[in-house]
Amino acid sequence: MKDNFSTQSAQYAKFRPKYPEKLYDFLFSQVEHTEFAWDCATGNGQVAVELAKKFNYVEATDISEKQLINAPQLANINYKVESAEQTEFADHHFDLITVAQAIHWFKFDTFFTEVKRVLKPGGIFAAIGYGIMHINPEVDKVVHYLYEDILGKYWDEERRHIEDNYLNIPFPFKEIESPVLEILTEWNFEQLIGYLETWSSLQHYIKANGENPMALVYEDLRKAWGNNEQMAIHFPLLLKVGRNS
Repeated sequence: MKDNFSTQSAQYAKFRPKYPEKLYDFLFSQVEHTEFAWDCATGNGQVAVELAKKFNYVEATDISEKQLINAPQLANINYKVESAEQTEFADHHFDLITVAQAIHWFKFDTFFTEVKRVLKPGGIFAAIGYGIMHINPEVDKVVHYLYEDILGKYWDEERRHIEDNYLNIPFPFKEIESPVLEILTEWNFEQLIGYLETWSSLQHYIKANGENPMALVYEDLRKAWGNNEQMAIHFPLLLKVGRNS
């Protein structure tokens, strides 16, 4: 798994959008037991914290120690630096395993072998993610210009799985029909800029060129944003959920 987010871990914790309650309600409705959950590639612990409200104990792993430093500390969450594909967990241990906005970075075969090993029979696996946001036509036009024309060649190859809505990711489980959901939030202009600067491709651009590409679109974004103090931000939610047979 690539570590594309350690360098901007504090911004990632501050500016990445939060998943809706309806997502967790759906996942919790599918689990038979709520003893142990594993949030794989937990990042700043956003999903782990929500799982901890329902499960007795949550394991939360990530390859980025800097990301974990920004995660909330709770008594029933154990944060650990560990890869997704090889863990020290016991066989058939977890009732629920989640991966949020990260599965596209994994080596699928070895990861799913590990998931099959540590997930209980009848346990639930959920791959969660979100696509590019929608705000309004004016802002969207500038964001898409940044995404495609400026940063296009700086996106990792794995990003295509997000663009494909996870449809081409192997999924060795009996898939459960999932609700159509979105992340809906409200941001001010500074939050928009903060989020865009967490993009891995933007960091790749800075490393390659020694300058921040936000300077190329900042004024256009400011103009498109207009005098709005806040605007509604819509992220389409990606969700693949299955039960371990």
